[in-house]
Amino acid sequence: MKTDALKPQVSSIINQPDVVIKDKMQAICDLLQSAIATYDWVGFYMAHETEPTLHLWNQAGEPTDHTVIPFGKGICGQVAVSNANFVVDDVHAQDNYIACSIHVKSEIVIPMFKNAKNIGQIDIDSNTANAFNQEDERFLEWINQLVAAQL
Repeated sequence: MKTDALKPQVSSIINQPDVVIKDKMQAICDLLQSAIATYDWVGFYMAHETEPTLHLWNQAGEPTDHTVIPFGKGICGQVAVSNANFVVDDVHAQDNYIACSIHVKSEIVIPMFKNAKNIGQIDIDSNTANAFNQEDERFLEWINQLVAAQL
């Protein structure tokens, strides 16, 4: 499914007035993981208030042992430090990759900002190589803006 086709559904989730943000984030994970064939694992990692670590708040897909990630470690940890999008076409070519599943071939991590501070990120793993492009980046940036506005 094309990402533009999902925007109304994401907006509907975000605009539910009586739903807490963590539940909205879970619903977004579930939607993306089920609606986009190459989004095999979708999660939100949020930065700890005082420690340089990321904490898994929500995820859809296979469970992961990586619920806390130090800044700098793996793709997610690198994004926490760099504040930049990171698209990995082949995870096996990355020296600092944390393997969550032997099936993962590519990954995209998009930082989330509030008041110009990196507060977390959306992380997507794919069992398909070269699964992500600029359309995915723009779509996930848009989602992060919606989520951050409610945090």
